[in-house]
Amino acid sequence: MPRWSVWVHPETRLPGRSRAAPTPEHDIADVPEFEFWWLIAFPVFFGLGWLAARIDIKQLVTESRRVPRSYFTGLNFLLNEQPDKAIEAFTEVVRVDPETVELHFALGSLFRRRGETERAIRMHKNLLERSDLAQDQRVMALHELGQDYLKAGLLDRAEEAFERLAEGPYRGTALKNLLDIYQQEKDWEKAIQAAREFERDSGQSWQKEIANFYCELAAVEINHSRTDKAREHLENALHASRKCVRASILLGDIEAEEGNHEAAIEAWKRVETQNPSYLALVAQRLLKSFQAIGQTEHGLTLLRGYLTAHPSLDLLDVVFQLSIDAKGPQAAYELVRDELRRNPTLLGLDRLLEAQLLTAPAERRPDLEMVRGLVHGHTRKLSRYRCESCGFRARQFYWQCPACGGWETYPPRRTEEFEATT
Repeated sequence: MPRWSVWVHPETRLPGRSRAAPTPEHDIADVPEFEFWWLIAFPVFFGLGWLAARIDIKQLVTESRRVPRSYFTGLNFLLNEQPDKAIEAFTEVVRVDPETVELHFALGSLFRRRGETERAIRMHKNLLERSDLAQDQRVMALHELGQDYLKAGLLDRAEEAFERLAEGPYRGTALKNLLDIYQQEKDWEKAIQAAREFERDSGQSWQKEIANFYCELAAVEINHSRTDKAREHLENALHASRKCVRASILLGDIEAEEGNHEAAIEAWKRVETQNPSYLALVAQRLLKSFQAIGQTEHGLTLLRGYLTAHPSLDLLDVVFQLSIDAKGPQAAYELVRDELRRNPTLLGLDRLLEAQLLTAPAERRPDLEMVRGLVHGHTRKLSRYRCESCGFRARQFYWQCPACGGWETYPPRRTEEFEATT
């Protein structure tokens, strides 16, 4: 039989022993006993792990057998982008097993996306009426119900649902939806309050939107001839955003309506420092106020300076007409010719041909009219405004896009200018 020996560190030798090699008896006695127990423990641990895995697999198989076959059929339809058939399958699962809360949520969401808002509302209302629903699931059901009401256009019910969610885990989404509802309802006071709360919670600036909400309030007061209240709202708008061009324009309108043309001109001239691309919106207003105080020449000089510093087709139109009235067709022709050399556009060419028609001899006018007719027909397609956010095009200028609801997303530039710039 071979004899086993274990080396023992010299520091662990017994007192009184010499440095001679330890005897076999001491070799065996120094072997730690726990190493033999480990040899027994490994198979035991392995067996326990195998047993636990078998139990989990059996439980998984048992649970999968309890799930109706329609559930997997519905999942297959969803993966194959067949929502109609998926809804039919999931509806069958809910009929067989009405306790499936998660499936109720999924089915309600599918109904809403398909536009079947009545079925989505009914699905989520049934969830809210259940007494065994957990609190977090109840809050989620209320949130989904609010989305259903909003999609269905039931703004009052959607507002009530989201107001109940304004203090909780869905506060951010609730405030954003409330902002959308208040704007649709034109409840600008509530919109301002909700925007300030959302701005405080998210850290995202809503100053531009808040300023426009104040301008909407001012517009209502102007329509009812309450100019003092309108001025107060416009001052609040400028306090919210010093670059609010709309507030300056409305303030100028109030002053001009009351005959204070000098004050109106000063208000409109602020637009250059706020955002010079909006000067085209006040050019016609400036012209009328300068004419009202007998300073047409000064107004023409100011507008020509704006046109040189901030080229714009709408601004060119105003200066062109003013030049014809004040200095004659030849001066207007030279103005458009010089501008066309600096900024060649079809809309500018249209104005150049118009100026040539005014100065051309009678025998040349038929040819010029034919060319201008062709150019003018094409430029009508380009004389549109386009939303920078969604691309929606319109012939008139909007402060709020009719398509996406964004504020000040329409640059006051025609499509041809916009595409040339971008």
